[in-house]
Amino acid sequence: MFFKRNKASAFDYLVVGLGNPGMQYENTRHNIGFLALDRLCARYEARLTKHKHRALFGECRIDEKRVLLAKPQTFMNLSGESVVELLQFYKIPAERMIVLYDDISLDVGHLRIRRKGSDGGHNGVKNIIEQIGTDVFPRIKIGVGSKPRPDYDLKEWVLGKFTLAQAKQLDDVLDNAAEATVAIIEHDIDYAMNRYNR
Repeated sequence: MFFKRNKASAFDYLVVGLGNPGMQYENTRHNIGFLALDRLCARYEARLTKHKHRALFGECRIDEKRVLLAKPQTFMNLSGESVVELLQFYKIPAERMIVLYDDISLDVGHLRIRRKGSDGGHNGVKNIIEQIGTDVFPRIKIGVGSKPRPDYDLKEWVLGKFTLAQAKQLDDVLDNAAEATVAIIEHDIDYAMNRYNR
């Protein structure tokens, strides 16, 4: 990690949902990280009412662990600028950060957990890795489906909204993303990967 953990953090984990702020981006493919975090918040009756470190955030307890929940408000491509401030201020090591975000290589309704790795072409994750100086942090990639044809503009695709048929598939995968986050915190990432990487 790029900074040393000088003293114990008040939080055991940081869970970050990636997306873009603003009503015009609500329920778009790129904001599925926000939607997954909302599902986790609903489960634990957590409210993201604080606004600092360029993020909306709140907290909850999962298995007696204190968990910080955050939505960066920097817009997707600068997500790392908020994340690095949260990690540094609360002295949370990167390996105890879980990032939820969209993945165009996975079909709608599917997710995949990884313990580390490259950004895979995702600009929000790319900026996080650049800002914190490591790619070793758990992430849950949530499928939003690939472009309908090769010449389709990628930005237009990820900033577009789900079709009605796809929207019906979201409920289960958002539940699974929330449950997978809890599984990492309550058990460990190996347990979560074995259970949810199908």
